[in-house]
Amino acid sequence: MDLSTADLYDQLGEAVQSVSLQFQDLGGEMAFSGPIRTVKCYHDNVVLKSLLSTPGAGAVLVVDGGGSLERALMGDMIAEIAVKNGWHGVIINGAIRDRAVLAGLPLGVKALGSNPRKSAKDGVGEIDVPVAFGGVVFTPGGTVYADADGILVAGPAV
Repeated sequence: MDLSTADLYDQLGEAVQSVSLQFQDLGGEMAFSGPIRTVKCYHDNVVLKSLLSTPGAGAVLVVDGGGSLERALMGDMIAEIAVKNGWHGVIINGAIRDRAVLAGLPLGVKALGSNPRKSAKDGVGEIDVPVAFGGVVFTPGGTVYADADGILVAGPAV
């Protein structure tokens, strides 16, 4: 990212959406951006892992885990898969685990917190559907910008 999210907001104003939820920075890259891909899942990370196992081409995966901190949706093994496949970052409205390892990976990771409890493995979830949290709608094909100040979203029409 060439500009901070604050500078980007100053330039674009209301043309971008600003996420109000306060995420923790948990990956090795504090600033990241890219095209939005989405997963909607709750306590189950099979679909998330499946998507991160495909070429990311610099995209950012936005995961709506319902804001639950009861189970981690991503840990070190899945994060390493994301790095290997060229994803720039993952934003999880939920929990991760293995935060010490994630902090050392070249991947942007924002989540609400961490929990060592594993996710379910039922394969329940949706890919590339609009997801909403923090007062923002994340639409596949839009662009997300994230850094220590927060998260901005520019929709596909912007």
